[in-house]
Amino acid sequence: MLKVENIRAYYGSIQGIESISLSCKEGEVTSLIGANGAGKTTTLNVIFGLMRPTAGKVIYQDTDITSCSPQQIKKMGISYILEERGVFPFMTIQENLFLGAFIIKSDRKNFSKELDRIYQFFPRLEERKKQLAGTLSGGEQQMLAIARGLMSKPKLLILDEPSWGLAPIMVKRLKDTIHLVNSEGITILMAEQNVSLAFFASHKIYILETGKIILEGSPAELESNEMVHRAYLGR
Repeated sequence: MLKVENIRAYYGSIQGIESISLSCKEGEVTSLIGANGAGKTTTLNVIFGLMRPTAGKVIYQDTDITSCSPQQIKKMGISYILEERGVFPFMTIQENLFLGAFIIKSDRKNFSKELDRIYQFFPRLEERKKQLAGTLSGGEQQMLAIARGLMSKPKLLILDEPSWGLAPIMVKRLKDTIHLVNSEGITILMAEQNVSLAFFASHKIYILETGKIILEGSPAELESNEMVHRAYLGR
């Protein structure tokens, strides 16, 4: 579904990522893991058109989207949930969801069906749909951000650090949410520092360090790697 070929990106004169190549198979969950500054968010920003690479290209469903704007990429079927979540605090849960469906708003029948489907995924959001988003907990805001991203019926969902700032019980709910969304046939690309979440949810994992991919493989393959054990699994 998605192929990234040798992308390189800079922040001014500082190199953010160096020759990153990766791919996401349709229907799978792919994760990027690594410490802060490893290049995870930069890679996602390049994919979604928020940052222009100085080299390389991004291919989505056989189409080169390297020079496309985020608006164009969104309409192609990609949703990007930023680390900051970006919910509108003085709007209700339902109003936030309306905004997520902006690109399909002309089809009111399908819009209503999509809203009902989202509430099946997130029944707690339906219970509190008139509540202001700013009054939700961090975990609830993350659920709302994901739900809003799904309102545009994406084929590929990109998540940047979805477990950031969440209590352990909310990380457990996040695992269930990722599994549920993926079971609906939505491909997921996720950047994550929570290694246990990435290993639980992913079909394939890329490990980044200082702007480069140093290892890749399935969770089972990486679990047998001694360096991964020492550096990421704590044993």
